[in-house]
Amino acid sequence: MMDAETIITAASVVGAGIAMVAGIGAGIGQGYAAGKAAESVARQPEGQGDILKTMILGQAVAESTGIYALVIALVLIFANPFLG
Repeated sequence: MMDAETIITAASVVGAGIAMVAGIGAGIGQGYAAGKAAESVARQPEGQGDILKTMILGQAVAESTGIYALVIALVLIFANPFLG
């Protein structure tokens, strides 16, 4: 029979793993945005500055999702608020 602390720890580790799945989406989104930006620069080289600024801003927003997921996973593993 498992005690409550073991069950909470196991559920927290599983939750941290699920939270890190969000990093996959951010990575795919950033790669797609960079690919589309490269296509746009190839079509319109004179707009390179604006395209790059927009791409970097979009990638920063997309990266924040991955960073939030990482922070949640680290909190669940190392500073779990559910364990006393």
